[in-house]
Amino acid sequence: MAGFSESPTLVNGEPSQPVIREKENLPPKSYADAAEHAPDKVNGIENVPPAQFIGKGEAETQRSPPFSQTRHRKSGSLRVNGASKQPKASNLTVEDIRDRDGEQLTATKLTFTDQPKPQKPQTELVSGRRAGARWERSQFVKIPSDIHFAPISIPFQRRLQTLMVLAHTLSIALFLTAFFLLCSIPLFWPLLFPYTIYVLLSPAPHSGELSHRSSLLRSLPIWSLFASYFPARLHRSAPLEPTRKYIFGYHPHGIISHGAFAAFGTEALGFSQLFPGITNTLLTLDTNFRIPFYRDYALAMGLASVSRESCENILSKGGANGEGMGRAITIVVGGARESLDAQPRSLRLVLKRRKGFVKLAIRTGADLVPVLAFGENDLYDQVTSDSHPFVHKMQMLVKKCMGFTIPLFHARGVFNYDVGLMPYRKPLNVVVGRPVKVVQSKRGELVDERYVDEIHGLYVRELERIWEEWRERFEVDGRVELRIVE
Repeated sequence: MAGFSESPTLVNGEPSQPVIREKENLPPKSYADAAEHAPDKVNGIENVPPAQFIGKGEAETQRSPPFSQTRHRKSGSLRVNGASKQPKASNLTVEDIRDRDGEQLTATKLTFTDQPKPQKPQTELVSGRRAGARWERSQFVKIPSDIHFAPISIPFQRRLQTLMVLAHTLSIALFLTAFFLLCSIPLFWPLLFPYTIYVLLSPAPHSGELSHRSSLLRSLPIWSLFASYFPARLHRSAPLEPTRKYIFGYHPHGIISHGAFAAFGTEALGFSQLFPGITNTLLTLDTNFRIPFYRDYALAMGLASVSRESCENILSKGGANGEGMGRAITIVVGGARESLDAQPRSLRLVLKRRKGFVKLAIRTGADLVPVLAFGENDLYDQVTSDSHPFVHKMQMLVKKCMGFTIPLFHARGVFNYDVGLMPYRKPLNVVVGRPVKVVQSKRGELVDERYVDEIHGLYVRELERIWEEWRERFEVDGRVELRIVE
């Protein structure tokens, strides 16, 4: 037989080939028995005994050594000892094998090689800056810890109060916005053009006729909401005779004079009940009556111009006798200059050199009535002139050129209690003092300056009396002192 030697191969001293064993009458012998009793050397070749593995199975039989068995998987990965492994690539190779006699045998061998992992393409991703990163580090968007927001569960009445004060504070801006909105619609141009001319030329703000005054508008319940926001109260020191005419001097100006509007621009505080028979007119800058739409609103609320012509016409026309009997005007004496000194827990009145209203009273025969509003200066915080002198100089320059100034103020907001342009909810008590009797000068006669100083002194003393008498009742800080300046 090709590939085998002619001499029989002996295993354990006996022939191993079945044909020879049969000729020699030897029983068949398995290869397992031959391997178990094999000698150390067979035909000069060292025989290594197989390794013995001892183990216990379910039937107390020997078992093969433990090894990692893997189940057949359809997936392309293998799991060895619980770890996932990538499959290997197989290669079929031909090996040259020879037996002991040198005969060549041909065999194939299946070998495995590690399959290289596919590499992902290396692409460079360039990103832009992250939006909002600078805002996160900015101090402007960080809410200070001392800002207190209004709770959601607030009575509906308080929300209505805030709405009314907000509407009054922004009234000029709201009316201007409505006017320019209508101007953007060509359909309204035929109406707006003649109306604008009428606003510029109308004498109603200073005619003294009060023909646009609406008692219904002044008595609407919404003004009670406005006054109860602070809350505001009106007090009188003495009744006023309806057969006389009066000039109310309101102090201090504050920032927006909310107390003057609540007490004398509406009927929310009951002016007609406290002073029956007196028709009071609150005066404001003449420029406010050149603002479209707002001008008609102000006239309907009974406001008029603070010009000299307007004051004289109101106090000399109409009334019970047609010469101003029973009429009154309210002037915020300190004006825009006094608004720059409106600081909480202070009371600086610009009054020393303000004598024009005294001369007006002498010419028209109107009595002077001092009015002091406790809490008017506490409604807003303002930038002080001492800490910002340059800002104060610019404000004074604006006042000199335009007749009014813009205080840099702040208070609370609509939804918080610390930052905004809404006034604080501080009690506002408007006290009307006793009237200072004035003797009217003859028509065309020059006013005596000494008499002016005398009436002015009486007016200041009555104002100081109101301060001393009512300051403790209305819980004014004991360190606050009334100061008459300029």
